Amino acid sequence: MSEENKNIAEEQQEKSIDFKKIWEDLRKHKKTFYKVLPITFVLAAIYSLSLPNFYKCTVKLSPEMSTSSKGSSGLAALASNFGLNFGQSFGGIGTEALFPTLYPDLMNSTDFKISLFPVPVTLEPKEEGDTARTMTYYDYLKDEQKAPWWSKAIGGTFKFIFGLFKSEEPMVERPFNPFRLTKEQSLIVEALEKNVVCDVDKKTLVITIEVTDQDPLICATIADSVKNRLQKFITDYRTSKVRVDLEFNKKIYAEVKERYEKARQEYSEYMDANHGVILYTVRQKQTDLENEMQLQYNAFQQVSSALLQAEAKVQQETPAFTTLQSATVPVKKAGPSRAKICLVWLFLAFLGTSVWLLHKEGDLKQLLGLGGNEEEK
Repeated sequence: MSEENKNIAEEQQEKSIDFKKIWEDLRKHKKTFYKVLPITFVLAAIYSLSLPNFYKCTVKLSPEMSTSSKGSSGLAALASNFGLNFGQSFGGIGTEALFPTLYPDLMNSTDFKISLFPVPVTLEPKEEGDTARTMTYYDYLKDEQKAPWWSKAIGGTFKFIFGLFKSEEPMVERPFNPFRLTKEQSLIVEALEKNVVCDVDKKTLVITIEVTDQDPLICATIADSVKNRLQKFITDYRTSKVRVDLEFNKKIYAEVKERYEKARQEYSEYMDANHGVILYTVRQKQTDLENEMQLQYNAFQQVSSALLQAEAKVQQETPAFTTLQSATVPVKKAGPSRAKICLVWLFLAFLGTSVWLLHKEGDLKQLLGLGGNEEEK
């Protein structure tokens, strides 16, 4: 029994990590750290300083739910926290096909992104004597975006190499067509997917729109434009059916009004032409025209009432939005955090150098629990 305990104790001693030896082995190569860490810091500084600054602007909205969905929106939001989607199970929710949780998918659609291309933006002068330039958001993303020097160098090299084997073709400007985008337009749409982000809180249904851009003024301009376009789309969707009904009522109103005015005109002309005539046939004709005019008048009153109701319905279905946070021009940049980049690079360089030195000294297996130092055995 004592022999077994002795063997177990020896095995545990062999498996124990000798941190003192590991520390001494690292100290032996401190000159290596003195070389690696400063070089890493210089490279990290060059890398971080080459990255362009970017800004973020956040807009928050609280949409008004339709009357039919107010009663069940709380239950649906509670269910969504558990990954459930009742859809048509609750009558109120079923009538609201474009639920707020679908707004991010709407903003990620190609149609919505292309609608941002013609938005006018202003690029402020950076030096004295320069003038402000106004252009479309598409031209700004295409021509005014800053990139690290290595991106330009790599892109220029590839363009030169492929240009040797590719015949020159004239550039044809095509209108923005979501069905068939050019390669350049497709790249800008992909950039917008990263720059314009929409998120909806499932509990409160608060819409958060976050726009990232290299220019603070353009960042706020696009954030405000996205908010307005999202509001317009939701309003158009929510009122689409009642607006169709309104247009139909306007058409019927115009037709009934024309028939009523025609019947009234015929009655007036007949009465003027037969004033004072007491013939029975004249009176019968008079009665018929008067009845026809009265029927048209009653129909005109009903259609007028329906038109007023349709107009009131459009106003009732038009959603209201409460702006919780408006778009403002950011003062401080959101990134890149150059200090964090340098610290991460230094940490990784220290960790990698330490692992290499421990492997060189034979301490890595012991540190990882894969066995002791075989050379010592």
